[in-house]
Amino acid sequence: MQEFVFFIEGEVGHPLTIDPTVWIFDERKVDLDTYFEEIKTKEDEETAYKKAISAQWDKEITEGSAPPRPNSNGNEIRYEKQKLINGSFGMPLKPFLINAEPLKGVANVEITEENGTQHVVTLADALAGIVGFSHKGQPLREDGPIHFYFGDGSNQTSPIKNVCKFTLQKG
Repeated sequence: MQEFVFFIEGEVGHPLTIDPTVWIFDERKVDLDTYFEEIKTKEDEETAYKKAISAQWDKEITEGSAPPRPNSNGNEIRYEKQKLINGSFGMPLKPFLINAEPLKGVANVEITEENGTQHVVTLADALAGIVGFSHKGQPLREDGPIHFYFGDGSNQTSPIKNVCKFTLQKG
């Protein structure tokens, strides 16, 4: 039986063992069906925030504020449940790499697949990376436990699969 955990080790202060099956409940998860398209069209966050605040202000001035919607919660919960059941999700790798406390001088990350195949990426690429943990609502049983996607989406259609370990290395 395949282990459903992966490891972050090497030149770190705290080696980590991570179970990606619990990420379905984590608010930091991203929808892999839309994430890479959203990145390509993403505006500067401050500008987007200012536009949203301005639009809300204009709406409240012209229409008044919206009253609370007392009966809408059920539909939203049902929609979220449906999204979890059918969605494909990933998690930003950065917070986990940071929590492992990379030692000074770490420049590369070796990504190891279950079959022993290794891929070396820069620490910057790993920090920007997304690890996929769910496809159409199911854990990645066949080719998991996780898939590695570059943050720019350049390998969106062919991620590194069967990833079992990230080993941080000095450059």
